[in-house]
Amino acid sequence: MNLDGKVALITGGGTGIGAAVARRFVADGAKVCITGRRQEALDQVAASLPPESIRTCAGDVSRYEDVERMVETTLKFGGKLNVLVNNAAKDQIPPSNVVDIDPELWSQVLAVNLTGALFTMKSAMPHMIKDGGGSIINVASVAGIRAIPNMPAYVSSKGGLIMLSQQVALDFGPSRIRCNVICPGSIRTEMFE
Repeated sequence: MNLDGKVALITGGGTGIGAAVARRFVADGAKVCITGRRQEALDQVAASLPPESIRTCAGDVSRYEDVERMVETTLKFGGKLNVLVNNAAKDQIPPSNVVDIDPELWSQVLAVNLTGALFTMKSAMPHMIKDGGGSIINVASVAGIRAIPNMPAYVSSKGGLIMLSQQVALDFGPSRIRCNVICPGSIRTEMFE
């Protein structure tokens, strides 16, 4: 794929799928800003890439002020924002059913996996629209399509992300915003381990 001249923001870019996407995007010519809660993980990924192609911005996608800083960091680095990859995620650990789940854990999983994606799209899309369009890739899960045992918060957040992606595609397609969702199965990442 040719991403020459494109600028991307990738949440959850310090590990797993997000780090792999960042490496691929840079290899294909993009400038990339990776975000995540752990600066050390972001720095490790950034150190493996050409310094002129990568920036980091530590923060939590469930905090709108952090998301605004992530978008601003990307804009300052690349001058625009063409691609947003919503990859940040929180697993439901420990697994539990709807009767036993800790209400705080439920809130945390939905805040990162669903509300975080809403926040990044809300902050990034006005810049994309101003520049003539853009692409949003939301990373959900097969767990958003088919329930898995004792993971009600995780499956609900990923199912919600699938529908949110469809809503954004419907509402903003006329503004040249493409919004797609991918639903990977189990991938051997730090979160899966």
